[in-house]
Amino acid sequence: MNDIEPQTANGKVLWHFTMSLDGFVAGPNHEMDWMMTGISPQPGLIDEYVRTTGAILGGRRGWDQFPDPSMVYGGDWTGPIFVLTHHPEDAEPADGVTFLDCDVAEAVRIALAAAGGRNVEVLSPTIGGQLLERGLLDEINLHIAPVLLGDGIRLLDLPGGRPHYLHRVGAGDPTAELSVRYRPVKP
Repeated sequence: MNDIEPQTANGKVLWHFTMSLDGFVAGPNHEMDWMMTGISPQPGLIDEYVRTTGAILGGRRGWDQFPDPSMVYGGDWTGPIFVLTHHPEDAEPADGVTFLDCDVAEAVRIALAAAGGRNVEVLSPTIGGQLLERGLLDEINLHIAPVLLGDGIRLLDLPGGRPHYLHRVGAGDPTAELSVRYRPVKP
């Protein structure tokens, strides 16, 4: 069963994450090791994103945890990476990485221009939340992993924020809730 339409490369701004069932996209210190055990990506999904992504926009905290541009999609993707930071002067330079100190809307404009008509993937919960609040996201791509982390960095953490209703792409009723069923793995 395919639960989403195939990704297209038409200059969209995508907020893209694998997320735990309880809403975390990283551990408390941006740890991602939980994705390496017991989780399998959907067949062909990584190839789809490699083919449709023209640029990546991320944040400084995530970059500082994973400062290796050759590791995006396991090294299968290459292209411009933009890291939004208030302090580009103390960032460690890396090939293909541009550190930006500007408004998020300007960062999106820069990334879209560099993407050459393909998509910009936003790989930052903070930046994604800001873009959502400003209406600058075209799509949110979530891959829900069969794990409960219990703590970490949430996909969206906007205290006092408003609800953001979404329409599910490829669904007969785009407002229908999605049901998932899991069973705990016994030790």
